[in-house]
Amino acid sequence: MQVKFAQVYQERCLGAFQRYAEALKSASEPWLEGPARPVTPVDLWRDASAYWLDFTQRSILFWDTLRQRGNNWLEHEKAGKPPLLDFDWEMIADARTFEHPANYALVRIVPPDGVETDPDRRPFVIIDPRAGHGPGIGGFKQDSQVGVALKAGHPVYFVIFFPEPMPGQTLADVSRAEADFLRIVGERHPKTRKPVVVGNCQGGWASMLVGAIEPDLVGPIVINGAPMSYWAGNDGENPMRYAGGILGGTWPALLASDLGAGKFDGAYLVENFEYLNPSNTYFDKYYTLFSKIDTEPERFLEFERWWGGFFLMGRDEIKWIVENLFVGNNLADGDAEWSEGRAFDLRAIKSPIILFASLGDNITPPQQAFNWVADLYPSTEALKANGQVIVGLMHKSVGHLGIFVSGAVAKREHSQIVDLIEYIEHLPPGLYGMQVEEQKVDGSVRYDVMLTERRVEDLQVLQKYGRKDEAPFKAVEAASETLASTYETFVHPVLAPMVSPTTAKVARTFNPQRAQRWSVSDLNPFLWPLKGMAEMARANRTPRDNDGPTAAMERWMAAVTSASWDFYRDLRDASVENSFFRIYSPASIGMAAQDKEAEAEAPIDIRSAPLVKEALAHIEDGTRTAGLVRAALLLMKVGTGRRRLSAMKRARELVGKDVGLLDMPTDDAREIIRRQSYIVDLEPERALAALPKLLRTPEDRRITLDLLGRLEGRIEANAQQVALLGEIRRLLSDDRGEDMAKAEPITVTLLEKDADDRPGTMPRQRATRRASDNRRTRPSS
Repeated sequence: MQVKFAQVYQERCLGAFQRYAEALKSASEPWLEGPARPVTPVDLWRDASAYWLDFTQRSILFWDTLRQRGNNWLEHEKAGKPPLLDFDWEMIADARTFEHPANYALVRIVPPDGVETDPDRRPFVIIDPRAGHGPGIGGFKQDSQVGVALKAGHPVYFVIFFPEPMPGQTLADVSRAEADFLRIVGERHPKTRKPVVVGNCQGGWASMLVGAIEPDLVGPIVINGAPMSYWAGNDGENPMRYAGGILGGTWPALLASDLGAGKFDGAYLVENFEYLNPSNTYFDKYYTLFSKIDTEPERFLEFERWWGGFFLMGRDEIKWIVENLFVGNNLADGDAEWSEGRAFDLRAIKSPIILFASLGDNITPPQQAFNWVADLYPSTEALKANGQVIVGLMHKSVGHLGIFVSGAVAKREHSQIVDLIEYIEHLPPGLYGMQVEEQKVDGSVRYDVMLTERRVEDLQVLQKYGRKDEAPFKAVEAASETLASTYETFVHPVLAPMVSPTTAKVARTFNPQRAQRWSVSDLNPFLWPLKGMAEMARANRTPRDNDGPTAAMERWMAAVTSASWDFYRDLRDASVENSFFRIYSPASIGMAAQDKEAEAEAPIDIRSAPLVKEALAHIEDGTRTAGLVRAALLLMKVGTGRRRLSAMKRARELVGKDVGLLDMPTDDAREIIRRQSYIVDLEPERALAALPKLLRTPEDRRITLDLLGRLEGRIEANAQQVALLGEIRRLLSDDRGEDMAKAEPITVTLLEKDADDRPGTMPRQRATRRASDNRRTRPSS
């Protein structure tokens, strides 16, 4: 085993050296090619003179921008750190006044001029992450989650929070408060369906907790970049997951809370984020500002207003988070208790769930966003048996913050999520992959969504090496419990009384995250002349020649500096990973063996699940709406497994009002779809044969045939679907209906899909001809 660790570590280091060498080669190529034109000594002198004048001006403007950042930080602190929303808002409910107080509040977003919302449309409730920073990232700009929901006509509410927790506040208090917020929103919009809950990062798993304890209050849940399975990840790619083991588990968070007089400083969490990418933290973002000083300051200052707002957590809150999520991974296992003996059970969530993650996210990698599904449901059948609908959307490259703040992501992904919400509740249970397709029509860009049925087992593709590397984290959990118990017994009783709130506040003031801001502001008398110097530099701005040799030298030095930081990061992460597995893997071997013996679970028999068993016992029972749903599901079963949003919209326009689902309460409609999906999945032949018994009257059959006729030629269909449609027509058109359905075999095979099931538009004449052919070739009674 030790030899294997040494080999892996050597490979990681070798890869780091290779990437560093490639970066240096790439940075040096312009120099190796030589100048585009001959350069004389006079040209060099002129270029150097112009460059150094520009360099001096940029330096003054750069430091003045940092001074403005410091002043903005001071103003934000003085104002009480209000939410950084780019929209007006009004307070609806303040949880600080609740029976179980929490430092949260519900606000209503006031639509900007020119944007109208319909109070009878389903409201959106957006929960921002409380992970060190303040609220506002979900509505940071007009092109944001808030913006796209408002433009679609939905009322939008936002869950904000205040800088300091209430005394004795727990995560259970927060979940109760957020549940009360949803109750209030529901009361304000009694004619609409249940509110959509959107959770960003930490707000994502907070949304799931609310859905677990109050499933009847929650509509569809959208969680963006939300870490749900903290142990998951790929070796060599996701170093943040090793932090709990390297630091020894929970006790550092307890120590930090005791040094903060019972409050945990969110600046520590921000430091963890910055630790992941030191080249950006210490060089790239500042060099980008320096090199683009004429255009970049506004964007830089806008983002830094949010990034520099550090909020606090209570000791009990951070302890619960670290124990149950970072170290324990208890949420996915169903062991995260919100009160004594009462654990959050994510299986209790009834609403559809949309998961949005990105391959470019190194804070919440896709494995942490998706693997909880496989932890909770070991098979696709288990997920369906629970009646759950889960849709996964994967971006190829955007980073963690880009999921929430990128205007391009808001216009493309988030706007399509808002569009899909109206249809997701009518999907049969299952796991779906969501893909946003882009089309250019007459110079404008149009988007469509493709949903493809997936299996839970397909999630293994996210793991390069399987999930065996998660075994050492169980040893981390055991070590954490021991160290935390020792700390609580011997250190906490001595240290906690020694730290007063005033001492803790002074210590937070000198935290490097804060000190770097207030020290470069107008509080520093040495910087008082800087403002006048910056104004002079702007008035006499003389940009350099970007193609000159000195500017090229600057770019080369910047590229080398950035690559060097990346080289350091790669070697550091490889060393941390190697240390982690050397420490904890030997201890996990015995634990893994015990778990393997204890977890010898029998395969799940989906037919024995109560919901499924009940559905199969009533194959011949149901209303006209149930019959129409069954017919639709039968046609989908022999389809391609893909559903296009534009086709779903078209079908709803053509027949939606007549099916009956839209006029029902959401839960009743979902119950019909769920029950019929079980029947069609497990007993497709019997489901088809019994269809006339659900459509007993001539009126029911006439309406059904009419609806099918409306869809012909307007909805994509493959050859099997056309044949099945003819069979359904035969069953419902025959005067003997039910008796013939009993007596004769069904000629269309539903258990296997056609190998050539390419979709195409279904012509009316071809469908009619196939239906008549079916009648002619039918065996006689």
